[in-house]
Amino acid sequence: MLKASLRSHLTLWFAGLSLLTLLSVGFYVGHIATEQMKQASGNALLSTARSAAALLGEQLRERQLEVYLLSRAPHLERGDLDNPAILKSMQLRTQARAEYAWMGVADADGLVHQAVNGLLVGQSVQQRPWFQAGLRNEYTGDPHEAVLLAKLLPGLPNGEPLRFIDFAAPIHNADGQVIGVLGAHAHWSWVTRIVESAAVSHKDSAPDLEALIIDHDGKVLYPEALMGQQVAANDPNSPGWTVGDGYLTSRVTVPTPSSTALSWSIAVRQPLDTALQPARLLLYKLLLLGVFAAIGCGLVAYYLALYLSRPIEQLARSAKRVQNNQPGAHFPLQHPVQEIAQLGQSIDAMTQSLLGKERQLQEANASLEATVAQRTAALTQANAELLSLATHDSLTGVFNRRRFDEKLTEYNLLFRRTGRPFALLLIDADHFKRINDTYGHAIGDDVLVQLAQLIRESTRSTDFVARYGGEEFAVLLPEVAQPDTPEVVAEKIRTAIANAHFPHVGNMTVSIGIGLADPADNIQTLLIKRADQQLYRAKAAGRNQIA
Repeated sequence: MLKASLRSHLTLWFAGLSLLTLLSVGFYVGHIATEQMKQASGNALLSTARSAAALLGEQLRERQLEVYLLSRAPHLERGDLDNPAILKSMQLRTQARAEYAWMGVADADGLVHQAVNGLLVGQSVQQRPWFQAGLRNEYTGDPHEAVLLAKLLPGLPNGEPLRFIDFAAPIHNADGQVIGVLGAHAHWSWVTRIVESAAVSHKDSAPDLEALIIDHDGKVLYPEALMGQQVAANDPNSPGWTVGDGYLTSRVTVPTPSSTALSWSIAVRQPLDTALQPARLLLYKLLLLGVFAAIGCGLVAYYLALYLSRPIEQLARSAKRVQNNQPGAHFPLQHPVQEIAQLGQSIDAMTQSLLGKERQLQEANASLEATVAQRTAALTQANAELLSLATHDSLTGVFNRRRFDEKLTEYNLLFRRTGRPFALLLIDADHFKRINDTYGHAIGDDVLVQLAQLIRESTRSTDFVARYGGEEFAVLLPEVAQPDTPEVVAEKIRTAIANAHFPHVGNMTVSIGIGLADPADNIQTLLIKRADQQLYRAKAAGRNQIA
């Protein structure tokens, strides 16, 4: 538990409560401001979307009405689709409206009789959707790439394919029979400019605004970068805008001509971070104000606590001097605060009574601690020696057979739990009995000590080296991946021993058998058996071998 002075406690409590109160108010006000800003931004987006949708709908109705009125011209009702007056009317209309890329008339069989600039004259448009729909009623179609006109009209500067929206209306003769279709292709860029112009007019009040045109399936038609992406429909319970995918979005249906099946929506969206930026700035200002106010309250609390805590701090300092056996301890026996005066008198009397006993107790404790420390050190050393004797070979200094069995069990359990393989190397000194018989067991022991040292120097820090028995050593390899495979480690050991010089003996070799852990092993002795069999093969192959 963190301990502090009364002065610090009072200061921290006053400052903390002030900060908590002001931060709570700041977050609450920030939340309200955020919701209000979200509401205001959503309503602004809704207004923009409505303006764009209304403007686009009006333009679409005007173009459809133009095509309809042209199809009802008197010279068309006479049934002569080759009348030059028809071409004149279409030329005047396309000259007045730059958005038209093509306008022409086709008979009931889809053969184009006349068209502005002579494009597609004499060709069949029977299979085009606008023609088929125009035979039945007025038609306004979704945007599509140019098909027949792609090679006849200049391409866009950015290299993108030409895209048109189609207008069509049936041509009736005086008897009311359908004798053809008047069709027009308007540039898709005309539609996008209408939407962009409506959005741009609101960008000063709503920065980072983005306008989208969406078809009846909810897929984006514009802008090109988002074409084909799905946009979720408005929630019927929403106030006209939604929040999702990091955007504040308002979607409004375009009022299209009632005689067509066209169903578009205008979606105007703004990044949520941009829309809520003013509210966040307000929140930051409120939080900063709360911090400064808390600092001010903390200063006032500090000076108040200073006045209240000074006598208690004097008592604490005096008590500390007594604790440290320092002279100059003074307890206020008289004080305006009755409780402090009584406390000083009681502590002074108690101090005088306990000082002598404390010194005696300190002397006794010092003597006892010295004795305990001495015996603890001796016990620790004895335990370390016992542990070393229990786990290490007394001759070579490597781990003994008992510790090897324990380590093998640990590796086997870890292998079954994690699937991390390990390997066992069994190393046997070649012709070791000859050394004992020729030079004596003392020289043989020296050879075993040197062999153990060479094996430890040739293995990794993570490997486990033990004396398995007699002149046989075992090495557990916990990591068997490249580059330190069991074969590589074994070869390193064999080479180091073969190249070493043994006093009195000269050179000697070892044979090494390699065993890999197998998930099918139900007992750990199977791994030892495999390594032992490989060791036998190495000796049978002429010794100084690895198998």
